[in-house]
Amino acid sequence: MKKIGILVFFGLISYTGISQGNNQEYIKKVLETTEVELLYSYYSQDGDNAAVTGGEGTEKLTDMTPTIVVSIPIGEDNVLSLDAGISAYTSASSSNINPFDGNNSASPWVESSGASRSDVLTYFHPTFTHSSKDRNVIVSGNIAVSAEYDYFSFGFGGGYTHLMNEKNTELGISGQVYLDTYNPQYPIELREGFFDSRITGTGTYSPLFNEFSQLNRNTYSISLNFSQIITKRLQASLSLDMIFQEGLLSTPHQRVYLQDRNDFFIEEFQLADNVEKLPFNRFKVPIGGRIAYYLNELLSLRTYFRYYYDDWGVTAYTGSLEIPIKISDKFTVYPMYRYYSQTASDYFYPKETALSTYEYYTSDYDLSAFNSNQYGFGITYRDIFTQSKVWKFGLKSISFRFNQYERTTGLSASIFELGAKFIMD
Repeated sequence: MKKIGILVFFGLISYTGISQGNNQEYIKKVLETTEVELLYSYYSQDGDNAAVTGGEGTEKLTDMTPTIVVSIPIGEDNVLSLDAGISAYTSASSSNINPFDGNNSASPWVESSGASRSDVLTYFHPTFTHSSKDRNVIVSGNIAVSAEYDYFSFGFGGGYTHLMNEKNTELGISGQVYLDTYNPQYPIELREGFFDSRITGTGTYSPLFNEFSQLNRNTYSISLNFSQIITKRLQASLSLDMIFQEGLLSTPHQRVYLQDRNDFFIEEFQLADNVEKLPFNRFKVPIGGRIAYYLNELLSLRTYFRYYYDDWGVTAYTGSLEIPIKISDKFTVYPMYRYYSQTASDYFYPKETALSTYEYYTSDYDLSAFNSNQYGFGITYRDIFTQSKVWKFGLKSISFRFNQYERTTGLSASIFELGAKFIMD
Protein backbone atom coordinates (compact mmCIF):
# COMPACT_ATOMS: atom_id res chain seq x y z
CA MET A 1 0.00 0.00 0.00
CA LYS A 2 2.89 2.39 0.72
CA LYS A 3 4.30 1.87 -2.81
CA ILE A 4 0.87 2.56 -4.36
CA GLY A 5 0.51 5.72 -2.28
CA ILE A 6 3.90 7.02 -3.39
CA LEU A 7 3.10 6.36 -7.05
CA VAL A 8 -0.25 8.17 -6.77
CA PHE A 9 1.41 11.11 -5.00
CA PHE A 10 4.11 11.58 -7.68
CA GLY A 11 1.50 11.02 -10.38
CA LEU A 12 -0.59 13.90 -9.00
CA ILE A 13 2.48 16.14 -8.87
CA SER A 14 3.30 15.34 -12.51
CA TYR A 15 -0.32 15.94 -13.59
CA THR A 16 -0.42 19.24 -11.71
CA GLY A 17 2.87 20.39 -13.25
CA ILE A 18 1.68 19.63 -16.76
CA SER A 19 -1.70 21.25 -16.25
CA GLN A 20 -0.53 24.57 -14.83
CA GLY A 21 -1.44 27.32 -17.28
CA ASN A 22 -2.83 27.00 -20.76
CA ASN A 23 0.52 27.78 -22.44
CA GLN A 24 2.55 24.94 -20.90
CA GLU A 25 2.98 21.64 -22.66
CA TYR A 26 4.77 18.40 -21.89
CA ILE A 27 8.38 18.27 -23.06
CA LYS A 28 9.99 14.85 -23.33
CA LYS A 29 13.33 14.57 -21.59
CA VAL A 30 16.44 14.22 -23.70
CA LEU A 31 17.22 11.14 -21.62
CA GLU A 32 14.38 9.58 -19.67
CA THR A 33 16.41 7.65 -17.11
CA THR A 34 19.97 6.83 -16.10
CA GLU A 35 21.84 4.53 -18.48
CA VAL A 36 24.89 2.45 -17.66
CA GLU A 37 27.10 0.95 -20.35
CA LEU A 38 29.75 -1.65 -19.52
CA LEU A 39 32.45 -2.24 -22.13
CA TYR A 40 35.37 -4.61 -22.33
CA SER A 41 37.95 -5.06 -25.06
CA TYR A 42 40.86 -7.45 -25.47
CA TYR A 43 43.61 -6.68 -27.99
CA SER A 44 46.47 -8.95 -28.99
CA GLN A 45 49.16 -8.28 -31.60
CA ASP A 46 52.46 -9.64 -32.88
CA GLY A 47 55.01 -8.56 -35.46
CA ASP A 48 58.72 -8.10 -36.17
CA ASN A 49 59.27 -4.33 -36.34
CA ALA A 50 59.29 -3.00 -32.78
CA ALA A 51 60.01 0.73 -32.61
CA VAL A 52 61.54 0.36 -29.13
CA THR A 53 64.30 -1.76 -30.65
CA GLY A 54 64.90 0.36 -33.74
CA GLY A 55 62.41 -1.22 -36.15
CA GLU A 56 63.51 -4.80 -35.58
CA GLY A 57 62.28 -7.20 -32.91
CA THR A 58 59.13 -8.56 -31.36
CA GLU A 59 55.97 -6.43 -31.32
CA LYS A 60 54.03 -8.85 -29.12
CA LEU A 61 51.51 -7.00 -26.99
CA THR A 62 48.26 -7.67 -25.15
CA ASP A 63 45.87 -5.05 -23.78
CA MET A 64 42.71 -5.37 -21.70
CA THR A 65 40.40 -2.36 -21.34
CA PRO A 66 37.35 -2.43 -19.06
CA THR A 67 35.23 0.74 -19.29
CA ILE A 68 32.07 2.08 -17.67
CA VAL A 69 29.94 4.90 -19.12
CA VAL A 70 27.16 6.35 -16.97
CA SER A 71 24.68 8.79 -18.57
CA ILE A 72 22.58 10.75 -16.07
CA PRO A 73 19.62 13.00 -17.00
CA ILE A 74 19.67 16.37 -15.26
CA GLY A 75 16.30 17.99 -15.68
CA GLU A 76 14.55 17.78 -19.05
CA ASP A 77 17.29 19.22 -21.24
CA ASN A 78 20.64 18.10 -19.83
CA VAL A 79 22.70 14.93 -19.69
CA LEU A 80 25.89 14.27 -17.73
CA SER A 81 27.99 11.38 -19.05
CA LEU A 82 30.82 9.92 -17.00
CA ASP A 83 33.28 7.76 -18.93
CA ALA A 84 36.00 6.03 -16.92
CA GLY A 85 38.24 3.03 -17.43
CA ILE A 86 41.66 1.46 -17.35
CA SER A 87 43.90 -0.01 -20.02
CA ALA A 88 46.21 -2.72 -18.69
CA TYR A 89 48.82 -3.91 -21.15
CA THR A 90 51.79 -6.25 -21.32
CA SER A 91 54.29 -5.42 -24.06
CA ALA A 92 57.31 -7.42 -25.15
CA SER A 93 58.74 -4.43 -27.02
CA SER A 94 58.40 -1.90 -24.20
CA SER A 95 59.97 -4.46 -21.85
CA ASN A 96 63.14 -3.90 -23.86
CA ILE A 97 63.46 -0.29 -22.76
CA ASN A 98 65.70 -2.13 -20.33
CA PRO A 99 66.47 -5.54 -21.84
CA PHE A 100 69.05 -6.32 -19.14
CA ASP A 101 66.81 -6.38 -16.05
CA GLY A 102 65.30 -9.83 -16.59
CA ASN A 103 66.44 -13.42 -16.40
CA ASN A 104 66.56 -14.05 -20.16
CA SER A 105 69.42 -13.41 -22.54
CA ALA A 106 69.11 -9.86 -23.93
CA SER A 107 67.66 -9.92 -27.47
CA PRO A 108 65.24 -7.74 -29.48
CA TRP A 109 63.27 -10.93 -30.22
CA VAL A 110 62.82 -11.85 -26.55
CA GLU A 111 60.91 -9.81 -24.00
CA SER A 112 62.57 -8.85 -20.77
CA SER A 113 60.84 -9.90 -17.58
CA GLY A 114 61.59 -6.57 -15.92
CA ALA A 115 59.29 -3.80 -14.69
CA SER A 116 58.90 -2.03 -18.04
CA ARG A 117 57.03 -4.95 -19.63
CA SER A 118 53.60 -3.87 -18.29
CA ASP A 119 51.70 -0.75 -17.30
CA VAL A 120 48.20 0.53 -16.57
CA LEU A 121 46.64 3.64 -18.12
CA THR A 122 43.67 5.15 -16.26
CA TYR A 123 41.32 7.76 -17.68
CA PHE A 124 38.27 9.81 -16.74
CA HIS A 125 36.16 11.70 -19.29
CA PRO A 126 33.00 13.55 -18.14
CA THR A 127 30.78 15.30 -20.71
CA PHE A 128 27.86 17.69 -20.11
CA THR A 129 25.27 18.12 -22.89
CA HIS A 130 22.45 20.69 -23.06
CA SER A 131 19.62 20.58 -25.63
CA SER A 132 17.30 23.46 -26.44
CA LYS A 133 13.57 23.11 -25.76
CA ASP A 134 12.82 22.44 -29.42
CA ARG A 135 15.77 19.97 -29.56
CA ASN A 136 17.26 21.78 -32.53
CA VAL A 137 20.40 23.01 -30.73
CA ILE A 138 22.81 20.86 -28.72
CA VAL A 139 25.72 22.35 -26.77
CA SER A 140 28.32 20.20 -25.01
CA GLY A 141 31.47 20.54 -22.95
CA ASN A 142 33.93 17.97 -21.67
CA ILE A 143 37.19 17.37 -19.86
CA ALA A 144 39.53 14.40 -20.20
CA VAL A 145 42.23 13.19 -17.81
CA SER A 146 44.51 10.18 -18.33
CA ALA A 147 47.75 8.98 -16.81
CA GLU A 148 50.29 6.19 -17.09
CA TYR A 149 53.79 5.70 -15.75
CA ASP A 150 55.53 8.00 -18.23
CA TYR A 151 52.70 10.22 -19.47
CA PHE A 152 49.98 12.53 -18.16
CA SER A 153 47.27 14.14 -20.29
CA PHE A 154 44.66 16.78 -19.52
CA GLY A 155 42.11 17.82 -22.12
CA PHE A 156 39.03 19.96 -22.49
CA GLY A 157 36.65 20.86 -25.29
CA GLY A 158 33.17 21.61 -26.44
CA GLY A 159 30.75 21.32 -29.32
CA TYR A 160 27.75 22.97 -30.96
CA THR A 161 25.19 21.15 -33.13
CA HIS A 162 22.28 22.70 -35.00
CA LEU A 163 19.44 20.68 -36.54
CA MET A 164 17.41 22.20 -39.36
CA ASN A 165 14.90 21.29 -42.04
CA GLU A 166 12.66 19.37 -39.63
CA LYS A 167 15.78 17.69 -38.21
CA ASN A 168 16.75 16.29 -41.60
CA THR A 169 19.89 18.44 -41.74
CA GLU A 170 22.55 18.59 -39.05
CA LEU A 171 25.53 20.94 -38.77
CA GLY A 172 28.11 20.62 -36.04
CA ILE A 173 31.39 22.12 -34.87
CA SER A 174 33.55 20.97 -32.00
CA GLY A 175 36.98 21.66 -30.61
CA GLN A 176 39.36 19.88 -28.27
CA VAL A 177 42.63 20.77 -26.53
CA TYR A 178 45.03 18.26 -24.97
CA LEU A 179 47.91 19.36 -22.76
CA ASP A 180 50.27 16.43 -22.23
CA THR A 181 53.49 15.93 -20.27
CA TYR A 182 56.11 13.19 -20.60
CA ASN A 183 58.11 11.62 -17.81
CA PRO A 184 60.61 10.22 -20.33
CA GLN A 185 61.90 6.67 -19.91
CA TYR A 186 64.97 6.63 -22.17
CA PRO A 187 66.56 3.35 -23.28
CA ILE A 188 68.68 2.09 -20.41
CA GLU A 189 72.00 2.40 -22.28
CA LEU A 190 71.36 6.12 -22.89
CA ARG A 191 70.81 6.99 -19.26
CA GLU A 192 73.45 8.84 -17.28
CA GLY A 193 75.87 6.55 -15.49
CA PHE A 194 75.17 3.45 -17.58
CA PHE A 195 78.14 1.08 -17.79
CA ASP A 196 78.33 -2.60 -18.63
CA SER A 197 81.55 -4.56 -19.08
CA ARG A 198 79.85 -6.90 -21.55
CA ILE A 199 79.70 -4.27 -24.35
CA THR A 200 81.28 -5.53 -27.57
CA GLY A 201 82.05 -3.63 -30.79
CA THR A 202 84.75 -1.70 -32.64
CA GLY A 203 85.92 1.37 -30.77
CA THR A 204 84.19 2.99 -27.79
CA TYR A 205 80.42 3.12 -27.42
CA SER A 206 79.52 6.85 -27.63
CA PRO A 207 75.89 7.50 -28.65
CA LEU A 208 74.72 10.82 -30.13
CA PHE A 209 71.96 11.11 -27.57
CA ASN A 210 70.96 14.24 -25.66
CA GLU A 211 67.95 14.34 -23.34
CA PHE A 212 64.92 16.27 -24.59
CA SER A 213 64.55 19.70 -23.01
CA GLN A 214 60.93 20.05 -24.17
CA LEU A 215 58.72 17.54 -22.34
CA ASN A 216 55.27 18.92 -23.15
CA ARG A 217 53.01 18.15 -26.10
CA ASN A 218 49.92 20.20 -26.93
CA THR A 219 47.22 19.14 -29.38
CA TYR A 220 44.51 21.45 -30.78
CA SER A 221 41.72 20.15 -32.99
CA ILE A 222 38.63 21.52 -34.72
CA SER A 223 35.98 19.28 -36.27
CA LEU A 224 33.26 20.27 -38.73
CA ASN A 225 30.39 17.87 -39.44
CA PHE A 226 27.47 17.90 -41.87
CA SER A 227 24.73 15.25 -42.01
CA GLN A 228 21.73 15.04 -44.32
CA ILE A 229 18.77 12.67 -44.53
CA ILE A 230 18.33 12.56 -48.30
CA THR A 231 15.45 10.10 -48.54
CA LYS A 232 13.70 7.70 -46.20
CA ARG A 233 16.32 5.14 -47.14
CA LEU A 234 19.44 7.23 -47.65
CA GLN A 235 21.53 9.31 -45.24
CA ALA A 236 24.95 10.87 -45.84
CA SER A 237 27.46 12.81 -43.77
CA LEU A 238 30.76 14.65 -44.24
CA SER A 239 33.44 15.54 -41.72
CA LEU A 240 36.55 17.70 -41.73
CA ASP A 241 39.14 17.73 -38.95
CA MET A 242 42.08 20.06 -38.54
CA ILE A 243 44.65 19.01 -35.94
CA PHE A 244 47.77 20.89 -34.88
CA GLN A 245 50.36 19.48 -32.50
CA GLU A 246 53.36 21.16 -30.95
CA GLY A 247 56.01 20.10 -28.47
CA LEU A 248 57.66 16.73 -27.95
CA LEU A 249 56.29 14.56 -30.76
CA SER A 250 59.13 12.03 -30.56
CA THR A 251 58.70 9.00 -28.31
CA PRO A 252 61.68 9.08 -25.90
CA HIS A 253 62.14 5.30 -25.59
CA GLN A 254 62.18 4.44 -29.33
CA ARG A 255 65.70 3.62 -30.51
CA VAL A 256 67.31 4.42 -33.87
CA TYR A 257 70.32 2.66 -35.43
CA LEU A 258 72.27 4.81 -37.89
CA GLN A 259 74.12 3.79 -41.05
CA ASP A 260 77.34 5.69 -40.34
CA ARG A 261 77.86 4.57 -36.71
CA ASN A 262 79.61 1.46 -35.43
CA ASP A 263 77.50 -1.31 -33.95
CA PHE A 264 77.76 -2.21 -30.26
CA PHE A 265 76.10 -5.12 -28.46
CA ILE A 266 75.44 -6.64 -25.09
CA GLU A 267 74.76 -10.30 -25.71
CA GLU A 268 72.41 -10.27 -28.75
CA PHE A 269 71.03 -6.80 -28.09
CA GLN A 270 72.29 -3.86 -30.17
CA LEU A 271 72.77 -0.61 -28.26
CA ALA A 272 71.10 2.54 -29.56
CA ASP A 273 72.87 5.20 -31.59
CA ASN A 274 70.09 7.65 -30.63
CA VAL A 275 66.37 7.85 -30.03
CA GLU A 276 63.98 8.96 -32.75
CA LYS A 277 64.07 12.68 -33.59
CA LEU A 278 60.94 14.22 -35.10
CA PRO A 279 59.82 17.82 -35.74
CA PHE A 280 58.21 19.73 -32.89
CA ASN A 281 55.16 20.60 -35.01
CA ARG A 282 52.67 18.54 -37.00
CA PHE A 283 49.53 19.48 -38.90
CA LYS A 284 46.94 16.83 -39.84
CA VAL A 285 43.82 17.03 -42.01
CA PRO A 286 41.44 14.04 -42.23
CA ILE A 287 38.36 14.38 -44.48
CA GLY A 288 35.71 11.70 -44.20
CA GLY A 289 32.31 10.75 -45.56
CA ARG A 290 29.63 8.22 -44.61
CA ILE A 291 26.65 6.83 -46.53
CA ALA A 292 23.98 4.68 -44.90
CA TYR A 293 21.38 3.03 -47.08
CA TYR A 294 18.34 1.10 -45.84
CA LEU A 295 17.57 -1.66 -48.36
CA ASN A 296 14.69 -3.36 -46.55
CA GLU A 297 13.62 -4.56 -43.12
CA LEU A 298 16.40 -7.13 -43.07
CA LEU A 299 19.36 -5.43 -44.70
CA SER A 300 21.22 -2.10 -44.59
CA LEU A 301 24.54 -0.82 -45.93
CA ARG A 302 26.97 1.48 -44.11
CA THR A 303 29.99 2.79 -45.98
CA TYR A 304 32.82 5.07 -44.91
CA PHE A 305 35.68 6.78 -46.76
CA ARG A 306 38.45 8.99 -45.42
CA TYR A 307 41.39 10.88 -46.91
CA TYR A 308 44.23 11.90 -44.61
CA TYR A 309 47.13 14.31 -45.10
CA ASP A 310 49.82 15.65 -42.79
CA ASP A 311 52.89 17.80 -43.23
CA TRP A 312 55.23 14.95 -42.30
CA GLY A 313 54.64 13.47 -45.75
CA VAL A 314 51.98 10.92 -44.82
CA THR A 315 48.88 10.59 -46.99
CA ALA A 316 46.37 7.82 -46.40
CA TYR A 317 43.08 6.42 -47.66
CA THR A 318 40.53 4.46 -45.67
CA GLY A 319 37.45 2.64 -46.93
CA SER A 320 35.07 0.44 -44.97
CA LEU A 321 31.80 -1.43 -45.42
CA GLU A 322 29.44 -2.74 -42.77
CA ILE A 323 26.27 -4.71 -43.57
CA PRO A 324 23.79 -4.95 -40.67
CA ILE A 325 21.49 -7.95 -41.17
CA LYS A 326 18.43 -8.09 -38.94
CA ILE A 327 17.79 -11.77 -38.29
CA SER A 328 14.97 -11.18 -35.77
CA ASP A 329 13.27 -8.38 -33.83
CA LYS A 330 16.05 -8.54 -31.26
CA PHE A 331 19.15 -9.82 -33.04
CA THR A 332 21.27 -8.08 -35.67
CA VAL A 333 24.51 -9.39 -37.14
CA TYR A 334 26.89 -7.24 -39.14
CA PRO A 335 29.91 -8.42 -41.13
CA MET A 336 32.45 -5.67 -41.78
CA TYR A 337 35.60 -4.92 -43.80
CA ARG A 338 38.08 -2.04 -43.69
CA TYR A 339 40.96 -1.24 -46.05
CA TYR A 340 43.72 1.27 -45.27
CA SER A 341 46.73 2.46 -47.26
CA GLN A 342 49.34 5.07 -46.39
CA THR A 343 52.59 6.51 -47.72
CA ALA A 344 55.74 6.73 -45.61
CA SER A 345 56.65 9.78 -43.59
CA ASP A 346 59.54 11.89 -44.86
CA TYR A 347 61.37 10.95 -41.65
CA PHE A 348 60.98 7.17 -41.71
CA TYR A 349 64.09 5.06 -42.24
CA PRO A 350 64.45 1.29 -41.76
CA LYS A 351 67.19 0.11 -39.45
CA GLU A 352 70.67 1.48 -40.28
CA THR A 353 69.65 3.52 -43.32
CA ALA A 354 69.48 7.02 -41.77
CA LEU A 355 72.65 9.08 -41.41
CA SER A 356 73.74 10.90 -38.27
CA THR A 357 73.75 14.16 -40.26
CA TYR A 358 69.98 14.01 -40.79
CA GLU A 359 67.96 16.41 -38.70
CA TYR A 360 65.05 14.01 -38.19
CA TYR A 361 64.69 10.23 -38.29
CA THR A 362 62.58 7.38 -36.93
CA SER A 363 62.31 3.63 -37.46
CA ASP A 364 58.73 3.43 -36.20
CA TYR A 365 56.84 1.32 -38.78
CA ASP A 366 53.61 3.15 -37.93
CA LEU A 367 55.17 5.91 -40.07
CA SER A 368 56.24 3.57 -42.88
CA ALA A 369 54.38 2.89 -46.12
CA PHE A 370 51.93 0.01 -45.70
CA ASN A 371 48.50 -1.35 -46.52
CA SER A 372 46.21 -3.06 -44.07
CA ASN A 373 43.06 -5.16 -44.13
CA GLN A 374 40.66 -5.49 -41.24
CA TYR A 375 37.71 -7.82 -41.33
CA GLY A 376 35.29 -9.14 -38.77
CA PHE A 377 31.74 -9.39 -37.59
CA GLY A 378 29.48 -8.32 -34.75
CA ILE A 379 26.19 -9.34 -33.20
CA THR A 380 23.80 -7.18 -31.19
CA TYR A 381 20.84 -8.11 -29.00
CA ARG A 382 18.35 -5.32 -28.28
CA ASP A 383 15.45 -5.45 -25.81
CA ILE A 384 13.44 -2.25 -26.11
CA PHE A 385 11.18 -3.37 -23.25
CA THR A 386 14.14 -4.25 -20.97
CA GLN A 387 12.56 -7.51 -19.84
CA SER A 388 15.84 -8.88 -18.44
CA LYS A 389 16.80 -7.32 -15.11
CA VAL A 390 20.03 -6.90 -13.14
CA TRP A 391 19.18 -5.44 -9.74
CA LYS A 392 17.41 -2.12 -10.49
CA PHE A 393 18.56 -2.01 -14.10
CA GLY A 394 16.93 -3.42 -17.21
CA LEU A 395 19.09 -4.80 -20.00
CA LYS A 396 18.70 -2.61 -23.08
CA SER A 397 21.30 -4.20 -25.35
CA ILE A 398 24.30 -6.48 -25.43
CA SER A 399 26.84 -6.71 -28.23
CA PHE A 400 29.93 -8.64 -29.28
CA ARG A 401 32.42 -7.74 -31.98
CA PHE A 402 35.53 -9.43 -33.38
CA ASN A 403 38.05 -7.99 -35.85
CA GLN A 404 41.21 -9.37 -37.37
CA TYR A 405 43.83 -6.85 -38.54
CA GLU A 406 46.64 -7.63 -41.00
CA ARG A 407 49.32 -5.18 -42.12
CA THR A 408 51.74 -5.64 -45.03
CA THR A 409 54.68 -4.97 -42.68
CA GLY A 410 53.86 -8.28 -40.94
CA LEU A 411 51.95 -6.89 -37.97
CA SER A 412 48.76 -8.80 -37.15
CA ALA A 413 46.23 -8.20 -34.40
CA SER A 414 42.99 -9.61 -33.01
CA ILE A 415 40.41 -7.42 -31.28
CA PHE A 416 37.52 -8.70 -29.15
CA GLU A 417 34.89 -6.27 -27.83
CA LEU A 418 31.96 -6.92 -25.52
CA GLY A 419 29.38 -4.36 -24.38
CA ALA A 420 26.15 -4.22 -22.42
CA LYS A 421 23.81 -1.25 -21.83
CA PHE A 422 21.38 -1.03 -18.93
CA ILE A 423 18.70 1.52 -18.02
CA MET A 424 17.43 2.23 -14.53
CA ASP A 425 13.79 1.20 -13.97
